[in-house]
Amino acid sequence: MRILFMGTPDFAAASLEAMAKAGFNIVGAVSQPDKPKGRGHKLMPTEVKKTAQSLGIPVYQPERLKDNQLMPVLEELKPDLIVVTAYGKILPPYIINYPKYGCINVHASLLPKYRGAAPIQWAVINGEKITGVTTMKMDEGLDTGDMLMTRQTPIGEYETAEELFLRLAKLGGELLVETINNIESITPVPQKHEEHTYAPMISKEMGHIDWTKSASDIIHLICGMNSWPMAYADYKGQPVKISSARKAEGRGKPGEILSLDKGRGLKVACGEDCIYISEAQFFGAKRMNVEDYARGHSIEIGEILK
Repeated sequence: MRILFMGTPDFAAASLEAMAKAGFNIVGAVSQPDKPKGRGHKLMPTEVKKTAQSLGIPVYQPERLKDNQLMPVLEELKPDLIVVTAYGKILPPYIINYPKYGCINVHASLLPKYRGAAPIQWAVINGEKITGVTTMKMDEGLDTGDMLMTRQTPIGEYETAEELFLRLAKLGGELLVETINNIESITPVPQKHEEHTYAPMISKEMGHIDWTKSASDIIHLICGMNSWPMAYADYKGQPVKISSARKAEGRGKPGEILSLDKGRGLKVACGEDCIYISEAQFFGAKRMNVEDYARGHSIEIGEILK
């Protein structure tokens, strides 16, 4: 079977590596164009491009997919199956309908929940206990195709989106290999569209902590925003990014710094209960343990985090 892979970030690269390790005949990899990064705006290759090149797989990076722009690649490679993982664009019908076995997608949620761009972050932010990955046959909608296989995994109480991302990337690669190996015998199952939820892109503004919320909700936000863009609050007019926190008992004004406790961190009151902030990045400093920061800087007890 001739397989064309389409993907862009590191989550997709994990699927590509799993396919290569399984010995599939990957005839090409399509990824988004290189983008400028850093102060020098140097063009940087996508993670899928780097992985494909290391595996000796030809890479194609069309600027757009509309107007049959990928058709010359399809005609050259003649794939029997197209695998798509976090490519970043909705595929037009001429691509979906081209291969014999259609296009299959790996999505980092248990569909129909969390369709969209940020399923991992939103599952953590919303306090889900279980998530997983789904392989599906692609159609023209946004993550609306019939499901092929699913695999579940629990979300740890304080597991960050970044930690979950790494686990789901590996799980997605494993499920993808299993799906391809059984592609002719799997009966696709339509999604229950009336039960769907949406996971839109994350923005920096979403990380601003509302201290009137419960400690549990705030911890979920902190975990879901780690490692980007990070949850944050204002301390004396300057932003402080919070990367790690634990639930604590206590009461105070929402956002009030109650104490600095050895081995636990900075105790802050929430609308319900409190949290211990153990790791943060204060303005002008690096991300570090709060107690280490406090050794060289004063943290005012009673101050309100905005």
